[in-house]
Amino acid sequence: MQASLIVEQLKQQGVTHIVGLPDNGARILFEQIWADDDLTFVGVTREGEAFAVASGLYLGGVTPAVIIQNTGFFETGDAFRGTCYNMGLPIVMLMGYRGYQTMVPDAPRVDTAATFLEPTLKAWDIPYSLMHNDEDAHMVADAFADARQRSRPAAVLIVNHTV
Repeated sequence: MQASLIVEQLKQQGVTHIVGLPDNGARILFEQIWADDDLTFVGVTREGEAFAVASGLYLGGVTPAVIIQNTGFFETGDAFRGTCYNMGLPIVMLMGYRGYQTMVPDAPRVDTAATFLEPTLKAWDIPYSLMHNDEDAHMVADAFADARQRSRPAAVLIVNHTV
């Protein structure tokens, strides 16, 4: 998945601010964001801060998106629930799907993060899609449409960390 396609999709949705904690898996995506003059990056020190910051930005009149790894999403649980989820804010998260390769039948289980991700999103009624390649770039726009229609967060799970 080319990071430039994701950045272009974010900009087409009117995103002005990206909130997140950079990680190795999304390094190329963050580099593209940092190089883009139309996007403002707002870094956090812990994933639990990301949704509170994004919620404040949204209420302040801008359009944020959150970039987070699935393990970071697990860490942010109550902060996510208490801010954008309970407030009904249409914030889209792009989430690295760490451990996805272990979900293949008969694959060795190296990382259990993937085991819990989709059941957690379903339990919290968070719609999501799995972005595998460049042809899936439209999923960013789809997530924004869903989030706006439901006035709730939505997610795009990036399963190919070559962005």
